[in-house]
Amino acid sequence: MKNFKLLMLIAVVTVFSACSSVRVSSDYDQNANFNEYKSFAFFKPGIDKAEISDLDKKRILRAIEDNMLAKGFVKSDNPTMLVSIFTTAQQRVDVYNNFGWGWGAWGPYGAGFGNTVSRSTEGTLYIDLIDASKKELVWQGQGTGYLAKSVDKKQERINEIVGEIMQEYPPKQMASN
Repeated sequence: MKNFKLLMLIAVVTVFSACSSVRVSSDYDQNANFNEYKSFAFFKPGIDKAEISDLDKKRILRAIEDNMLAKGFVKSDNPTMLVSIFTTAQQRVDVYNNFGWGWGAWGPYGAGFGNTVSRSTEGTLYIDLIDASKKELVWQGQGTGYLAKSVDKKQERINEIVGEIMQEYPPKQMASN
Protein backbone atom coordinates (compact mmCIF):
# COMPACT_ATOMS: atom_id res chain seq x y z
CA MET A 1 0.00 0.00 0.00
CA LYS A 2 2.90 2.35 0.81
CA ASN A 3 4.45 1.76 -2.61
CA PHE A 4 1.09 2.37 -4.28
CA LYS A 5 0.73 5.77 -2.57
CA LEU A 6 4.28 6.70 -3.56
CA LEU A 7 3.60 5.66 -7.15
CA MET A 8 0.41 7.77 -7.25
CA LEU A 9 2.27 10.79 -5.84
CA ILE A 10 4.97 10.46 -8.50
CA ALA A 11 2.30 10.17 -11.22
CA VAL A 12 0.49 13.32 -10.02
CA VAL A 13 3.72 15.33 -9.82
CA THR A 14 4.71 14.16 -13.30
CA VAL A 15 1.36 15.16 -14.80
CA PHE A 16 1.44 18.63 -13.21
CA SER A 17 5.06 19.28 -14.14
CA ALA A 18 4.37 18.20 -17.73
CA CYS A 19 1.52 20.70 -17.88
CA SER A 20 3.75 23.60 -16.91
CA SER A 21 6.57 22.98 -19.37
CA VAL A 22 6.97 24.80 -22.66
CA ARG A 23 8.70 23.18 -25.61
CA VAL A 24 10.45 25.81 -27.74
CA SER A 25 12.39 25.95 -30.96
CA SER A 26 13.46 28.63 -33.39
CA ASP A 27 14.75 29.09 -36.90
CA TYR A 28 16.37 32.04 -38.60
CA ASP A 29 17.83 33.41 -41.82
CA GLN A 30 21.60 32.88 -41.54
CA ASN A 31 22.22 35.81 -43.89
CA ALA A 32 20.33 38.32 -41.73
CA ASN A 33 22.35 40.81 -39.71
CA PHE A 34 20.45 40.82 -36.41
CA ASN A 35 22.58 43.68 -35.07
CA GLU A 36 20.81 46.02 -37.53
CA TYR A 37 17.40 45.52 -35.92
CA LYS A 38 16.81 48.13 -33.24
CA SER A 39 13.11 49.01 -33.47
CA PHE A 40 9.86 47.13 -33.92
CA ALA A 41 6.16 47.43 -34.59
CA PHE A 42 3.38 44.88 -34.70
CA PHE A 43 2.33 43.63 -38.14
CA LYS A 44 -1.45 44.07 -37.88
CA PRO A 45 -2.46 42.15 -41.05
CA GLY A 46 -0.65 39.05 -39.79
CA ILE A 47 -1.89 39.37 -36.23
CA ASP A 48 -5.50 39.82 -37.40
CA LYS A 49 -5.34 36.36 -39.00
CA ALA A 50 -4.48 34.63 -35.71
CA GLU A 51 -7.52 32.57 -34.75
CA ILE A 52 -7.69 33.35 -31.04
CA SER A 53 -9.76 35.74 -28.97
CA ASP A 54 -8.92 39.43 -29.05
CA LEU A 55 -8.28 39.24 -25.31
CA ASP A 56 -5.64 36.54 -25.76
CA LYS A 57 -4.11 38.51 -28.65
CA LYS A 58 -3.75 41.50 -26.33
CA ARG A 59 -2.14 39.31 -23.67
CA ILE A 60 0.33 37.85 -26.18
CA LEU A 61 1.21 41.22 -27.72
CA ARG A 62 1.74 42.74 -24.26
CA ALA A 63 4.12 39.90 -23.37
CA ILE A 64 6.00 40.21 -26.67
CA GLU A 65 6.31 43.99 -26.27
CA ASP A 66 7.70 43.57 -22.74
CA ASN A 67 10.28 41.05 -24.01
CA MET A 68 11.30 43.20 -27.00
CA LEU A 69 11.74 46.29 -24.80
CA ALA A 70 13.79 44.23 -22.32
CA LYS A 71 16.07 43.20 -25.21
CA GLY A 72 16.74 46.88 -26.01
CA PHE A 73 14.31 47.34 -28.88
CA VAL A 74 12.30 50.53 -29.25
CA LYS A 75 8.70 50.54 -30.40
CA SER A 76 8.50 52.72 -33.50
CA ASP A 77 6.24 53.98 -36.30
CA ASN A 78 9.19 53.46 -38.64
CA PRO A 79 10.55 50.09 -37.43
CA THR A 80 13.41 47.96 -38.70
CA MET A 81 11.51 44.82 -37.65
CA LEU A 82 7.86 43.79 -37.77
CA VAL A 83 6.37 41.30 -35.30
CA SER A 84 3.59 38.92 -36.24
CA ILE A 85 2.03 35.91 -34.54
CA PHE A 86 -0.07 32.90 -35.35
CA THR A 87 -1.38 30.08 -33.24
CA THR A 88 -2.61 26.53 -33.38
CA ALA A 89 -4.43 24.56 -30.69
CA GLN A 90 -5.46 20.98 -30.18
CA GLN A 91 -7.57 19.30 -27.53
CA ARG A 92 -5.97 16.50 -25.59
CA VAL A 93 -8.01 13.90 -23.77
CA ASP A 94 -6.25 11.59 -21.32
CA VAL A 95 -7.97 8.63 -19.70
CA TYR A 96 -6.38 7.30 -16.54
CA ASN A 97 -7.28 3.85 -15.25
CA ASN A 98 -7.54 3.98 -11.48
CA PHE A 99 -7.22 1.16 -9.04
CA GLY A 100 -7.82 1.71 -5.37
CA TRP A 101 -9.35 0.65 -2.10
CA GLY A 102 -12.53 2.20 -0.86
CA TRP A 103 -14.98 2.45 1.96
CA GLY A 104 -18.65 2.50 1.14
CA ALA A 105 -21.76 3.42 3.15
CA TRP A 106 -22.07 -0.20 4.33
CA GLY A 107 -18.41 -0.83 5.10
CA PRO A 108 -15.27 -1.68 3.14
CA TYR A 109 -15.88 -2.75 -0.41
CA GLY A 110 -12.29 -3.64 -1.26
CA ALA A 111 -10.46 -3.02 -4.48
CA GLY A 112 -12.11 -1.01 -7.22
CA PHE A 113 -11.46 0.17 -10.70
CA GLY A 114 -12.46 3.39 -12.38
CA ASN A 115 -11.49 5.83 -15.07
CA THR A 116 -10.63 9.48 -14.77
CA VAL A 117 -10.89 11.63 -17.88
CA SER A 118 -8.77 14.75 -18.17
CA ARG A 119 -9.21 17.31 -20.96
CA SER A 120 -6.68 20.01 -21.72
CA THR A 121 -5.79 22.33 -24.55
CA GLU A 122 -2.25 22.37 -25.87
CA GLY A 123 -1.43 25.41 -27.96
CA THR A 124 1.45 26.44 -30.16
CA LEU A 125 2.42 30.10 -30.51
CA TYR A 126 4.60 31.21 -33.40
CA ILE A 127 6.33 34.57 -33.18
CA ASP A 128 7.58 35.87 -36.53
CA LEU A 129 10.16 38.63 -36.79
CA ILE A 130 10.14 40.20 -40.23
CA ASP A 131 12.69 42.54 -41.82
CA ALA A 132 10.55 45.67 -42.28
CA SER A 133 12.35 46.97 -45.37
CA LYS A 134 12.51 43.65 -47.26
CA LYS A 135 9.23 42.23 -45.89
CA GLU A 136 11.05 38.91 -45.35
CA LEU A 137 10.87 36.56 -42.39
CA VAL A 138 14.25 36.59 -40.62
CA TRP A 139 13.43 34.74 -37.38
CA GLN A 140 10.67 32.48 -36.12
CA GLY A 141 10.20 31.21 -32.59
CA GLN A 142 7.76 28.52 -31.63
CA GLY A 143 6.48 27.50 -28.22
CA THR A 144 4.12 24.65 -27.40
CA GLY A 145 2.50 24.14 -24.03
CA TYR A 146 -0.72 23.69 -22.14
CA LEU A 147 -2.94 26.73 -21.85
CA ALA A 148 -4.37 28.09 -18.64
CA LYS A 149 -8.14 27.86 -18.29
CA SER A 150 -8.46 30.36 -15.45
CA VAL A 151 -8.61 34.02 -16.45
CA ASP A 152 -6.40 34.81 -13.46
CA LYS A 153 -3.66 32.50 -14.77
CA LYS A 154 -3.86 33.28 -18.51
CA GLN A 155 -1.53 36.30 -18.55
CA GLU A 156 0.95 34.51 -16.31
CA ARG A 157 1.00 31.45 -18.59
CA ILE A 158 1.24 33.56 -21.75
CA ASN A 159 4.13 35.52 -20.21
CA GLU A 160 5.87 32.22 -19.49
CA ILE A 161 5.37 30.88 -23.04
CA VAL A 162 6.43 34.14 -24.74
CA GLY A 163 9.41 34.50 -22.40
CA GLU A 164 10.62 30.97 -23.20
CA ILE A 165 10.28 31.62 -26.94
CA MET A 166 12.04 35.00 -26.79
CA GLN A 167 15.00 33.47 -24.94
CA GLU A 168 15.85 32.00 -28.35
CA TYR A 169 16.33 35.53 -29.78
CA PRO A 170 18.79 36.61 -30.98
CA PRO A 171 19.95 33.33 -32.48
CA LYS A 172 22.61 31.68 -30.31
CA GLN A 173 25.16 32.01 -33.07
CA MET A 174 24.44 35.74 -33.26
CA ALA A 175 24.21 36.38 -29.50
CA SER A 176 27.99 36.38 -29.10
CA ASN A 177 28.52 39.05 -31.79
